Amino acid sequence: MSNLPGGLRSLPIGGGTVVIDGSIRLALPAMPRGYADAQLDDTAGISRSEFLHRAGFHFGVRARASHPAPVGTLGFGLWNDPFGFSLGLGGFARKLPATPQAIWFFYGSPPNDMGFGKPAVTGGWKAATLRSPRLPSLFVAAGGMLTLMLRPLRKVQAALIRTATGRLEAEEARLPFRLDEWHAYALDWTVQGATFQVDGEVVLRTSVVPDGPLGFVTWIDNQFAVVSPVEGLRFGVLPVPEPQYLELQDLTIEDTPAPRSSSLRDSVGGRGTGRS
Repeated sequence: MSNLPGGLRSLPIGGGTVVIDGSIRLALPAMPRGYADAQLDDTAGISRSEFLHRAGFHFGVRARASHPAPVGTLGFGLWNDPFGFSLGLGGFARKLPATPQAIWFFYGSPPNDMGFGKPAVTGGWKAATLRSPRLPSLFVAAGGMLTLMLRPLRKVQAALIRTATGRLEAEEARLPFRLDEWHAYALDWTVQGATFQVDGEVVLRTSVVPDGPLGFVTWIDNQFAVVSPVEGLRFGVLPVPEPQYLELQDLTIEDTPAPRSSSLRDSVGGRGTGRS
């Protein structure tokens, strides 16, 4: 794995693989049960306060998936690793839970249902930002457990989810681009807001951005998550009928100093890989 971009580490779980050979291929095997994840991130072994990326961030990549509608979830961008483990259910705890912050390109196959914008994009391929109020970790953990325990009381659970998601700020845009075709994706996050582009076309521009610092992640897995006032709260894994992958080329991650109050935001040097 010596050809990984600087600062990134690979996290294969449950048969997932990360192969670097000119391009970066994150792949899952066919599997009737169980959880698998193929992931790169730069959040391992550090606290959230040490994450590398704030406003003044640029990300670019050419990407395609093996299928137009892969099973599970995939994507690339920034998040705060809110659950303290890998993106999916097979990870291991590293941090106390936190309210989610994200700015990324995200895909979820059915039955994934996590749309928080107005209007919400509950599934499929989208550009999205998510900003949550900061709450103590113990409060977040207790609230999550209580919500799960209330699943038999669907109306009570729905009311609790409606209250919680009503405090979120989010912007989402559905992407009408085939996942199994090569496209160029770019994300710019500044103190004024965020701009998402696909093939040089702006697909989402918003002033709703998360609190930093955040960590970079790109992945493909076979999980699903439902967080909905209608469908409730549930998580699980999906069978993968045949091998599937997410392939990346020309991955570029750049951080530029940007003002925050009277000081400068933390920054790190640009990092990237190119096609051979």
